[in-house]
Amino acid sequence: MPVTRITLPDATELAEAAALHIADSAGRAINERGLFHIALAGGSTPEQTYRELGSRVTDWSRWRFYFSDERFVPYESSESNYGMAVRSFIEKAKIPTEYVFGVNTNLSTAADAAEDYEIVLQKHVGLTEGDIVRLDMILLGLGSDGHTASLFPGMPSLQEKQRWVVASAHGVLPPPVERVTFTYPLINAAREVMFLVSGSGKHSVWKQIEAGEGGQNDLPALGVQPAAGELTWMLDYAAAGC
Repeated sequence: MPVTRITLPDATELAEAAALHIADSAGRAINERGLFHIALAGGSTPEQTYRELGSRVTDWSRWRFYFSDERFVPYESSESNYGMAVRSFIEKAKIPTEYVFGVNTNLSTAADAAEDYEIVLQKHVGLTEGDIVRLDMILLGLGSDGHTASLFPGMPSLQEKQRWVVASAHGVLPPPVERVTFTYPLINAAREVMFLVSGSGKHSVWKQIEAGEGGQNDLPALGVQPAAGELTWMLDYAAAGC
């Protein structure tokens, strides 16, 4: 598993570098396979990256967007990752909504939404010879408790071996709403996983991850280990402790 660590002076330069990296990866995927399937993350650092990306790409016809996790709230909610992406990026870049596949939070339960999203992924991304969905890129953030996507410390979702998407209770960090999240089998099947991490509040947990302290039950981000893909960490100096 190739692992790359890139550090930038601040969150602004991180967002600029991440947008360029994503655009380059998209170009390669489109040349090789015709489409670029990317899963977006929530959070302020990805949001800034999306704004940068929207200013750099003009042809979205070969891009397809998904979400590595979602809060089980309406899209109109300020807590919705889909809503954040639409407001900060998708509407302004005039990306057709038929290219954007959100978790259906109008279903009765988060478990129903997770099952439905697996069907969406299988339909639009397709299966590899190993009967797994293989996204071109999955973007992830890092919580100060070590969580990523909505894989929280100590939760049953960390032990999932078969399902690609599951429902999960919230962790110790707000907001206290149920989640839908990618699992390790899906994340680790991706061609590339990229973490976007900024701010001094992430420094302590990053140092633990960098040292490999503990295991994925305590620091779920440690469980992200793409089997046949690349792992890229992009951090600003404050998060990396430079």
